[in-house]
Amino acid sequence: MKTQTIKSILGMVFILTMVLVGSSFATSDVSLDSTELKVREQPTYHNTVKVNGIDVFYREAGDVSKPTILLLHGYPTSSHMFRNLITDLSVQYHVLAPDYPGFGRSEQPLMKDFEYTFDNMAKIVEGFLKALKVEKYSIYLMDYGAPIGFRIAAKYPERIESLIIQNGNAYKEGLKDFWIPIKKYWDDYTVANGKSLEGFHSPDGLKWQYTHGVQDSTKISPDNWSIDLQHLNREENNEIQLAMFYDYRTNVPLYPEWQQYFREYQPPTLIVWGKNDYIFPADGAYPYKRDLKNLEFHLLDTGHFALEEKGDEIADYILNFLNKNNIN
Repeated sequence: MKTQTIKSILGMVFILTMVLVGSSFATSDVSLDSTELKVREQPTYHNTVKVNGIDVFYREAGDVSKPTILLLHGYPTSSHMFRNLITDLSVQYHVLAPDYPGFGRSEQPLMKDFEYTFDNMAKIVEGFLKALKVEKYSIYLMDYGAPIGFRIAAKYPERIESLIIQNGNAYKEGLKDFWIPIKKYWDDYTVANGKSLEGFHSPDGLKWQYTHGVQDSTKISPDNWSIDLQHLNREENNEIQLAMFYDYRTNVPLYPEWQQYFREYQPPTLIVWGKNDYIFPADGAYPYKRDLKNLEFHLLDTGHFALEEKGDEIADYILNFLNKNNIN
């Protein structure tokens, strides 16, 4: 009897232990799942869509039922510059990042068949949004993305939920020393004046754009300019980049129109600006304060491609800003 009693007690202890252990594992699993649900990264999809007869490559992530954030890249890069930001934002938002024709993985039509102008690039982005049936959105405007995005925002103000401006210009104060040789090209459109600008998209020029003004250049991956060179080295692309340099002159006369859009429609606006940028210095950031009332303003201790060094900080600013303005 004594042996059977001991066996019974041991059996009960074993069963109780297994129940407790199982309960512990179950609780642990639930906890892990809950945490994962809060921070789960969304996959980024890489697709191509036909826009005005041109294959436009784009990156997309997040739930399409959530508010859309359109990411517009600058010179001389592509949607690759947003690779990490897409992941950070897609937890709460639907994110789209197209490559312009002649940039990244989008088609590069021959110059005789396509006008490489900011007006035309804006039409491509407009057609891209129409093709994907996106009617309301926030825009991240950086470098070339600013004049492209501001054209669209001023044309369709009712579609814009907010602006996120990162080293993107809309004021003459922002066109300083870097622009002297480019303005010379505008005033005297010669082969010689264009030739002097080609260094900006040479390997050394690209590296300089990514590393100038940063706190620690060893944090900036050389893969950035290697990837940019894949489209910059395509036949006729050098001429395309010079055409875009020359056409940038058409943006300046539109500055008053864009500033009027700011004053009249007052889109909620976040500025996250690399203050050490030589291309678009902080002198171009401050004037936005004149025209925008609902403005959140941050100067970051980094350079032109601020996402490369301050990406996590910028993502946090964006998420907080959008939530504060009830864009969620």
